[in-house]
Amino acid sequence: MTANKILGYAIGPIGASIVGFITLPIITWFYSVEDIGRISMLQVVASFSVLLFCLGLDQAYVREYHESTAKPKLLVMTLLPGLILSIITFGIIFIVDSGFISKWLYDIPSTYLTLISIACFILSLVSRFLSLILRMEERALAFSMSQLLPRIMFLLYILITIQLGFIKDIYNLVTAQAFSITAAFIVFAWSTRKEWSLLFSYKIYYRELKPLLFFGLPLVVGGLASWGLNVMDRLFLRSMSSFSELGIYSVAASIAGVGAIFAGIFNTIWTPMVYKWVNQGVDLSRVDEISEHLLAAIYFVTVLCGMFSWVLPYFLPKEYAPIEYLVTACLLGPLFYTLSETTAVGITIARKTSLSMIASVGAMLANALGNYLLVPHYGAAGAAVSTALSFWLFYVLRTEFSRKVWRKIPTTKTYIVMTLLLACAFMDTIVFQGNLYSIAVWFILCLIGFFSFRKSISLLYHSVNIRFNSIRNI
Repeated sequence: MTANKILGYAIGPIGASIVGFITLPIITWFYSVEDIGRISMLQVVASFSVLLFCLGLDQAYVREYHESTAKPKLLVMTLLPGLILSIITFGIIFIVDSGFISKWLYDIPSTYLTLISIACFILSLVSRFLSLILRMEERALAFSMSQLLPRIMFLLYILITIQLGFIKDIYNLVTAQAFSITAAFIVFAWSTRKEWSLLFSYKIYYRELKPLLFFGLPLVVGGLASWGLNVMDRLFLRSMSSFSELGIYSVAASIAGVGAIFAGIFNTIWTPMVYKWVNQGVDLSRVDEISEHLLAAIYFVTVLCGMFSWVLPYFLPKEYAPIEYLVTACLLGPLFYTLSETTAVGITIARKTSLSMIASVGAMLANALGNYLLVPHYGAAGAAVSTALSFWLFYVLRTEFSRKVWRKIPTTKTYIVMTLLLACAFMDTIVFQGNLYSIAVWFILCLIGFFSFRKSISLLYHSVNIRFNSIRNI
């Protein structure tokens, strides 16, 4: 993959993160912490509905794309079953009780909130498949713009709301979220109009769909377990704490997401690229080198976050002060997940998808136990620590399973580094809580990193130097 393609993929996550970083302080100043907690529940259930109703066929689409000779037909067979099932399911729920979804998500019975939430769920599902077309065709810029535009539209909606003096409540926030999701759908639909226009030109035959379901359905269980791993913290805060604690934690997790922007870039590029390597017979030992460099990046991102998290309370209302010692632990989850993608790809290459399910279920159960024990005593801090620990276990399980069915991946250094980061994040969140001892510990780790990852630092230096010289010579 060329540098221009990688840059094209990077524009979306980086731009979206910048816009999100601008949006976050605005909504914390103008909306209540309880409503921010409520809107996080919409995001949680939207991701759940996508995982459930995809039926694992989105992963089947990615896996079979390069080997398929009829790609529009492959899209038909993977998109329509879940789309039809989702429409029927949400339709039945709405007919039985038009306020059920709203009451469950926001603790507010409302037909309007239910309808607009259902629209978010279905549009998110379709957008998932349309985004895969852009991703697999390596249309990097179009893929990035579909990620950036919704964030811009959400910010514009909020700014207009504030400027015109509209009521700033959960109704307004949910409408803004639906507006941004619709914008993403429109961009995806326009960019892929040639592909989905053939949607009804093909018939679905069970004998052709069966192998796709056989590949994808185990991933549904694993995907739902992975979803549970990602949102267990919010569910326990919702049930065992308050919307206020949930709101604080959600903002901390959002800030951590901004700090992990390269995780989204890497996850977008990595899996299709490795599948292409396998198809072309490329030497896969380079996976180890990439994993080593990614570990270095994760190490320094985490350490720098720990060193400078004390600046965050200056930009937020005083009720968000605990974010200072929550954000580093929240950062570890997406970073550990990204690192696991470099090793766990062997599971799908070997088509042993049931092992992904086992890893996800094991980590999810550990997260449930950790949240059950920690949330009642430590609130958002307990949720952050439990989730970080669970993603550490998730990495270990996925890596060991991949080593069993694919190739022997070196793990000693990675395990040591990840355990060290986890231990320091735990101390920062539960014990130090952002005091001077915390900054000192992270500073010492930064110095250790310059020695431990000197090969990656040297490679980065030479790459930047070459690029700088080429620009200077133009």
